[in-house]
Amino acid sequence: MALLIYTFIIIVAWPVLMSFLHSLFQHFDKECKDLSWKMHHEIQKMREIALVYLDRSGGLQKFVHDCKKYNGITHSIDSLLNYVMLHKSLLFLFKILFASTDSKQSYAVYRFIISINPSDIAELDATLGNCILHNPIQAAQIFQSVCFIAIKTLSLIEQLQTEAQISILLKPTHLPPLPSYVLSLSAFPFNYTSQRFYTSEGIVIAMGTVTKYTQGARFLCTEETCPFSEGFRYIRVHLPGATESATVRNDFVCSLCSSPLQEDMKFRVLGDKQIVEMIDAKALNALKGYSNDKSHFRIQTFTVFLRDELANKMKIGNHYKIIGIPACVQNGLQATACIEVNSVQLCNPNGPSFVSDNFKYLLSLTSSSCWRFTAILANIFASQVVPPGTYNTLKLAILLSLVQTCEKENADYLDLLIVTSDTLVIDRLLNYSICLLPRGIRHPPSSEIFPSVSKDKHGTGSASIHACSAVLAKGGICYIGDLSSYKKDKLELLQSVLESRTTTVFIPGKKYGEEADQQVTISVQTNFWSFVDVDSSSKKHIQKDNFLIGQMDVSLIPPNLLDVFGLLIYREFPSYQPSSLAHHILKKAINPEAMLYKVSQQFRMQDYEEFILFAKNLHVELSSEAENLIQGYYLASRRVRRDSIHGSTLSASALKILISLSKAHTKLSLRKKVLEEDALIAILLLESSLTLKHGKSALYIAPNPIFPFDLSDENSLQQRDSYLMQCHHQLLKFIGAYGPGIHTNTNEE
Repeated sequence: MALLIYTFIIIVAWPVLMSFLHSLFQHFDKECKDLSWKMHHEIQKMREIALVYLDRSGGLQKFVHDCKKYNGITHSIDSLLNYVMLHKSLLFLFKILFASTDSKQSYAVYRFIISINPSDIAELDATLGNCILHNPIQAAQIFQSVCFIAIKTLSLIEQLQTEAQISILLKPTHLPPLPSYVLSLSAFPFNYTSQRFYTSEGIVIAMGTVTKYTQGARFLCTEETCPFSEGFRYIRVHLPGATESATVRNDFVCSLCSSPLQEDMKFRVLGDKQIVEMIDAKALNALKGYSNDKSHFRIQTFTVFLRDELANKMKIGNHYKIIGIPACVQNGLQATACIEVNSVQLCNPNGPSFVSDNFKYLLSLTSSSCWRFTAILANIFASQVVPPGTYNTLKLAILLSLVQTCEKENADYLDLLIVTSDTLVIDRLLNYSICLLPRGIRHPPSSEIFPSVSKDKHGTGSASIHACSAVLAKGGICYIGDLSSYKKDKLELLQSVLESRTTTVFIPGKKYGEEADQQVTISVQTNFWSFVDVDSSSKKHIQKDNFLIGQMDVSLIPPNLLDVFGLLIYREFPSYQPSSLAHHILKKAINPEAMLYKVSQQFRMQDYEEFILFAKNLHVELSSEAENLIQGYYLASRRVRRDSIHGSTLSASALKILISLSKAHTKLSLRKKVLEEDALIAILLLESSLTLKHGKSALYIAPNPIFPFDLSDENSLQQRDSYLMQCHHQLLKFIGAYGPGIHTNTNEE
């Protein structure tokens, strides 16, 4: 029976089975050929579209121009235009470019940058647009073919031999504004395997020095009789995410004879590389001492590779938007998520174009006086931390410093130094205030205030500069806590930075593998806040119940450091009952979320954030009247405040502080012109600070000149206005007596 079945299979079933398999293989082969032809046709079509796009966008002319730096060719762009004029068709030119050409010998690797607008590409051909966005490596190969045959046809680079010698970097101008194209390190999971373009934003927190990497290398077969022992058959070009050991290895073998390949070192092409560490801007919320934001998120830095023309395009502490390809770099057993950057754009977030209706209504109610709006603002500010009406002068100085923050070079800065024994309340007030800015940083005592240097963690051995608190607070506030807790060398460094607004990082060459030492100067664009606890000194300061202005002991603070701080503010006279502050603290301890005052509900923290961001972006100008008043006071004070040994005790920086205070008060008043009223507030604040440092002068002012009365009703506001008008008249008399030659307005009104 088994023999019968076997005979049946051999005679009948086997030919049928073989016939079926044969037809199946034929069908599969036909499908493969059809698929291969279809893919070839699509690639050919995308090449045509790529050429058309390059011609329309001006990229073809730029490419011809870029070829000159490699060959010094005498061909001009007119050569290409003559082809178009002669044949009257770009398609005909395309056929000429892609016609078969004889291979000629060449050397080196040639790198070209092609700017791509994804929207324009997608309008020409959706397939090519999709390929660029989601498979940029394959898209680069398409442009590589176009560029290679264009070079050969037009003889742009005589030395070029093979297509593999051309390295194309596609640089998209933008990506579609869709969530799938945004890469965020605060979101999980982190998709670093897709090898496509993403956009991401972050702040530079560390930056390495510029080092070299291999753009491309030539390998030859070690077998002398092999045809590939010469020429440019084997070319290695850097790909996104590839390490140096991946680009240049010693385990390659010849595809023809299987002999080992060896690099021809004299043909290696080197480029510049810089490693940058970035972090999501949301992470700065973790460096604030107080925040209403209760959301939880993951904080993780990500590594960014800047290559060639992008090296040194970033500055430490700045906020950037980047477009690049994510990858995973292996460093021993450790894997690091990184992004190979194709384009870099500096982010300048615009503030809100409005303020809340409650602030608008308050501004309209106080329009009759240039002083009332800011007075009420200071009176009700931070009611979640301290009762309204307390610490008014300090709160006004805080608001002025908040609106006088800017990321521009040579900006007007306003630093605050508070001398107090109520360190708990002052610390809470300053913590609350820095949260009103995106770049408000509370310096952790365990870290450095200014940039430091360490070895790069990626194993390159080069130096890496870390931003630290002062640089991360760029365009904002750096709150450094109790000044008396820092050692002498830190205070001297702080003084140097406050004077120059720069800090210098020294990089020893021997330690970090460099031939020579380096010095990197970093701009520090932030306002500094600090306080001094008078009770922490072994030398007791004046008694709290016997406060005499001008007799404060400031021996705890180095005199030079005291002078470079813009404002020195001492605790005010207790115009409020101490029990009100105690009741406030106890109630907030029992219920931290409670709104104890009506103004806390009317003017929320979010309203203050929007108000500060709107006011700080106002562009203000000095009026001639305000300028004359400031100049007159400055010259008169320099003459009055002097001694026979040290000369004038009024430093040259006082003029900058006066201008900064005047502009800040104008911004806080939501105006664009600095008036005499703004200059008066600035002068009274500075004179009060000078009195604390050096004692009284001929311009005698009251101990609390800005808020001499409790602001309880409209009558108290009117009384304050009258008092400030008297101060203005007194100031004009002071200038007239000690600053001759300065024209001032002496009208009683």
